[in-house]
Amino acid sequence: MAEVDSRPLSDAVLGPALAVGAAGSTLGDEGEQDVAGAAGRRTDDFGVETAEEATEPSEPDINELCKDMFTKMSVYLQGELTATCEDYKLLENMNKLTGLKYLEMKEIAVNINRNLKDLNQKYASLQPYLDQIGQIEEQVAALEQAAYKLDAYSKKLEAKFKKLEKR
Repeated sequence: MAEVDSRPLSDAVLGPALAVGAAGSTLGDEGEQDVAGAAGRRTDDFGVETAEEATEPSEPDINELCKDMFTKMSVYLQGELTATCEDYKLLENMNKLTGLKYLEMKEIAVNINRNLKDLNQKYASLQPYLDQIGQIEEQVAALEQAAYKLDAYSKKLEAKFKKLEKR
């Protein structure tokens, strides 16, 4: 991680020519007083602000500031790239886990399909027997109807026989 410049902002940006002292103000040539943190402005005894010409920081300060800016930008970009890399790793792991889950589900579906085919084959092999059972059931129903008719006829015949016997 890059170190942060510990100089006051006015020293780092404006250079020593416009830097405000430790007490927050300095006295100028004519008794004017700088306002703390006001770059290039002075206030006279009547509270009127007057502008001063801004001076550029010296060349070594600009180079140092540029190096500091590039170092901090490098740290920032490195952090962004690291976060993006971590996001992609997370997505990759989630994708792998999802793939494994779908593979398990595929195996389950294949097993279900195989079992369904086995059941269909067993049903197909039992189908002739089921057809025979259906035919037997129809025959039993027809036989039952014949038995009822025979019972009804025998009851009528018995009633006639008793009638004839009484005579």
